[in-house]
Amino acid sequence: MPVPVPRQRAIPAVESGQAQAVAQGGPLKEEAHRNATAGANSATLTLLLIEDDPAGLPIVPDMLDSSGKPVRVRTARNLTEAERLLTDDVHCILLDLALPAPGRPHGEDADELAVLRHVLQIAPRHAVLALTASGDAERGAEAVRVGAQDYLFRDELDGRLLSRAIRYAVERKRSDTAERRLAEGRLRAQENRRLERGLLPTPLLEGSSLRFAARYRPGRSRALLGGDFYDAVRTPDGTVHAMIGDVCGHGPDEAALGVELRIAWRALTLAGLCGDELLGTLQEVLEHERADEEIFATLCTVDIAPDGRRAGLCLAGHPSPLIARPGRAPKLLPYENNGPALGLLPGARWPGCRWSWAPSGA
Repeated sequence: MPVPVPRQRAIPAVESGQAQAVAQGGPLKEEAHRNATAGANSATLTLLLIEDDPAGLPIVPDMLDSSGKPVRVRTARNLTEAERLLTDDVHCILLDLALPAPGRPHGEDADELAVLRHVLQIAPRHAVLALTASGDAERGAEAVRVGAQDYLFRDELDGRLLSRAIRYAVERKRSDTAERRLAEGRLRAQENRRLERGLLPTPLLEGSSLRFAARYRPGRSRALLGGDFYDAVRTPDGTVHAMIGDVCGHGPDEAALGVELRIAWRALTLAGLCGDELLGTLQEVLEHERADEEIFATLCTVDIAPDGRRAGLCLAGHPSPLIARPGRAPKLLPYENNGPALGLLPGARWPGCRWSWAPSGA
């Protein structure tokens, strides 16, 4: 049995719904509501009336907007005319639910709201008011659930009520649109953060006595991933290979290129490549993947022997790293054999150097 729906009061139902939404929505929704209200009051409202007998609504010419200006009215006797008149300057649509929808069946199996669904499909950015008979409140309430901003009873209309209903419908539509865009923006930001976290490396150091720690702060505002990239892996012979690099620039394209270079470095290192062979291959990857020929990347690689007392260093346009040991001042590793950044010189060479140190306490 259908659940009875209370009759619509003189003020459109969206008025209380709008107030409640703003009260419960917090600062973002209050701002959206203020913007919607300001936008609705800044220009004369235009109404598109879709009604097979426009003369049956004599109160339409008497409508005034919030500033006292007459509401502009366009009339369409069917949906074909409505699509032609539906331009961007239309603020609200007043739709007679009794109109037939094109291409929809009639009779007992017909969808009573087919015409509304069609209008919502062709006018997704416009506010819609549903017009129905006074004894069909349930149909009007269902129209709101489908997507209309409010419903009105044909035989209870007057100019003042319809004018207020149009203003509330326009404000609610704009507020709902702003809220949806805010929600979509938050969702997109959350997805980007999850994606960027997934692109940060997980060092492969199982079996090594070395511990790994990193702090990563990208230069881009509100980003988790930048053009800088790093990684560390242990090969089967026990050597620990560490790398840090930087793609020039600070945009998402540079961040994506940094991820590609890091993944390529890991694959090449685990395959046994090192020195010029590894860096030369990385340069080829960079040249194929960069969006502009002026893009380059700097790189620093360190290979730590299994005994932890010897290491090799190779620099490609990158600053030399520091080595810090307990009880001793940090030491800048050699910088003299620095090769060019990746992507600058074809056929470049990257000389490396090796150094050793006594264990801690010696």
